[in-house]
Amino acid sequence: MKIHEIRELIKLIDQTTINEFEFENNGAIVKIKKGGQTTVVTQAAAPVVQHEVMPVVSAPVATLEKPAEAVAQEVVKEDTSNLHKITSPMVGTFYASPSPDSKEYVAVGDRIKSDSIVCIVEAMKLFNEIEAEIDGEIVEVLAKNGQLVEYGQPLFLVKS
Repeated sequence: MKIHEIRELIKLIDQTTINEFEFENNGAIVKIKKGGQTTVVTQAAAPVVQHEVMPVVSAPVATLEKPAEAVAQEVVKEDTSNLHKITSPMVGTFYASPSPDSKEYVAVGDRIKSDSIVCIVEAMKLFNEIEAEIDGEIVEVLAKNGQLVEYGQPLFLVKS
């Protein structure tokens, strides 16, 4: 953290009714206390441990069927054009289960009906149950529990 950033923090805290403030970033800790004295304490980040890198042994270029650049650019992707995407109808937080202790609504391989609830998207403290709107099988869950999702963002891939 740079000194001008610390000064800005002090100014911001001074303008509020906050009496004590603590901030940690990459191992550096900044503590600010109001009441006549301001104390700034920082700790250096842990030292970086470097490891010896072993050289990579490669086959002669003549033995490759394709140039190395072509092989590196070749990525095998599964064809998802025939899969239905269940998308988020709103901006909010994705939840895979009705509560933290409960089982997820759906998982990969589950068969679903069009009226099956697949997740919850919370927006402005309202928990909206999202229905599949298609019969099929869950192929992939694209969102993680607690993740912020955007309007129209794919949440699930379904094979109908």
